[in-house]
Amino acid sequence: MRKLLWVIVGLSLLAAPAGAQEFAFLDSLQHASFNFFWQQVNPANGLIKDRAPGFSPCSIASNGFGLSAICVAVDRGWVTRQQAADRVEVTLQTFWRGPQGPEAAGTIGYKGLFYHFLDMNTATRTWDCELSSIDTALLLAGVLDARQYFGGADAQETHIRALADSINGRVDWQWMQNGSQGIAMGWKPGTGFTGFGLWIGYNEAMIMYLLAIGSPTYPIPAAAWNYWLSGYRYRTHYGYSFIEFPPLFGHQYSHCWVDFRGLQDAYLRFVAQYPQFYPDGYGLTYFENSRRATLAQQAYCIANPGGWTGYGELMWGLTACDGPNFGPYAGYNARGAPPGVNDDGTIAPTAVAGSLPFAPEICIPTLQNMWENYPDSRHFYGFRDAFNLTANWWDGDVIGIDQGPIVLMIENYRTESVWERGMQVPEIQLGLSRAGFLPAVGVEAPAPAGGGALALAQEGPNPFRGGTTVRFRLPQAGPVRLGLYDARGRRVATLVDDVRPAGEHTAELDAAALASGVYTFRLDAGGESVVKKCVHLRP
Repeated sequence: MRKLLWVIVGLSLLAAPAGAQEFAFLDSLQHASFNFFWQQVNPANGLIKDRAPGFSPCSIASNGFGLSAICVAVDRGWVTRQQAADRVEVTLQTFWRGPQGPEAAGTIGYKGLFYHFLDMNTATRTWDCELSSIDTALLLAGVLDARQYFGGADAQETHIRALADSINGRVDWQWMQNGSQGIAMGWKPGTGFTGFGLWIGYNEAMIMYLLAIGSPTYPIPAAAWNYWLSGYRYRTHYGYSFIEFPPLFGHQYSHCWVDFRGLQDAYLRFVAQYPQFYPDGYGLTYFENSRRATLAQQAYCIANPGGWTGYGELMWGLTACDGPNFGPYAGYNARGAPPGVNDDGTIAPTAVAGSLPFAPEICIPTLQNMWENYPDSRHFYGFRDAFNLTANWWDGDVIGIDQGPIVLMIENYRTESVWERGMQVPEIQLGLSRAGFLPAVGVEAPAPAGGGALALAQEGPNPFRGGTTVRFRLPQAGPVRLGLYDARGRRVATLVDDVRPAGEHTAELDAAALASGVYTFRLDAGGESVVKKCVHLRP
C-alpha cells in the first residue's frame, strides 16, 4: 500500500507544471518527514525515537526538532492546533518533571541538562550515555520555539509557556563550563567531565553558545563566544572561500532556528575589513558562509576525487549519516567535504534539504533527481537516511536529527516562519547581542597589494590559541621587522627581521609558551609603523 502511495504521488508530481511540481514535491517531502515525529513517539510522554523502524531509544535532539516540526504541521494543516498543544504539553511535562540528579540510573538529566538518549517508556538515561550539552541545546531550541508558537491566553498554552520557561531556566550552563572558557561536550556519572573536550568552532554548536550566553538564569560570559571563534579555519575550496567544516550539518543545525542573514560578529567584521587576506570576505555572514559551503560541496562531488559512482551536479550530499558498514565502507559516520572527510561514496538527502534556503537553485534539482531517478532512496517518511550507489546499499532507517532539518529548512525556504519565531526568542536575541552581533555594514576595501599604505592583519580568529598566521603588505622593498609585544611594551617574539620585496607576505607565530593576555603586533618598514592588537588564549 505504501509503495502504491508513492507511485501515485510520483505520477502526480510529474504531471504538474514546473512551479506547481516543485511546490507539490516539497510539500509531500516535508509532510512525509514530519510524520516521523508525529508517529514515532510514545504519546504517553511525548518522547520521540532516535530512528525508525525497529527498537530505538529517544534522542533528545530529535525531540527538539520534533517540537518545531509540530508547530510547522499546525500551519500546514496536518494536525490541529489542539492536537499539537496536547502533544507539546505532554512532552514538556516529561522533561520538566523527570528526576534530575548525579545518579547513574533513574534520572532524566542533571543540573538542568539532559542525557543524550532516554528510555522511551521510563524517560530516564539509557545506553550509558552522556549528559549532552549540544543535544540539550537542540532540545531547548525546539522548546523555546514551541513557547513562541503557543502564545494563546488559554490555560493550556499558558501552561506550555510556563513549562518552557522552567525547563530553560533550570539549565546550568555555568556548571557545564567546568571552570573553563568554553562549554564542555559532556559529563557522565562517576567520571564527570573526564574524557570530554570543549566545544570550539566551527560546527553545529552556535545555537548552544547563543542560548548559554543569553540564559536568563545561568548565563556564561560573552567572552565564551570569542573562545568559540578561536577554532575557525577560513579556507578556499573549488573557488569558494568560507569558514570550513566539512559535514554540512554543522552549517545547518543552528540555522534551523536562527536567521543569520544581515548579521556579523567580530570575526566576520574583521574578515570584511581585509578581503585581500580573506578572499571574498567582504560582506560575509554565517548564512552566506553556509551557502558557500553548500556550493563547494557540490563542486567537490562534480570533481569526484574518490571516483564514487553517481557523484555529480545532481548527486551530492555529505554529512553525518548511516553507512553500509561492510567492506571498506563505514557505518554511521560524520562524512563531509571539502576537504573530503570520511567520504566513502555515501549520500544523505538531509544534507541537500538542510541547505535549501541557502542554495535552492542546486538543492531542489538534486532532491528531485534523487526522488525521481532513484526510487530506492524513498521511504515512507520521505527519504531514507542515506544510500551508497558504489556499494549498491540503501539504508533501511530514517533518523530524527536528519528528518528535522528537512522539515524546518523547507519551511524556512517557503515561509521563513521558523526563523521569524526564532528571532523573536528573547534568549536568542540576548545571546546575539552579548556575543557582539551587529547589522552587517559595508566597509571600504583596502588598496590592492603592491600599492597604498603599509598593511597588517592577523589571519584567523582573534582571540587565538597556541599560534596564528600574520599577513602584511609592503608598498616597496626594504628592511622590515615584525614583532609581538606584551601589554607592558616588551617585545616577546620577533616574527620577521630581514629584507623583503614589495607585496604580500605571511609570518607564523608559535605562541605555545606565551601566557594568555592582550598583545600587539607591530610592523616597521620604510620609516612607518602599523600595529594590531590581538588576544591569546593559552590552550
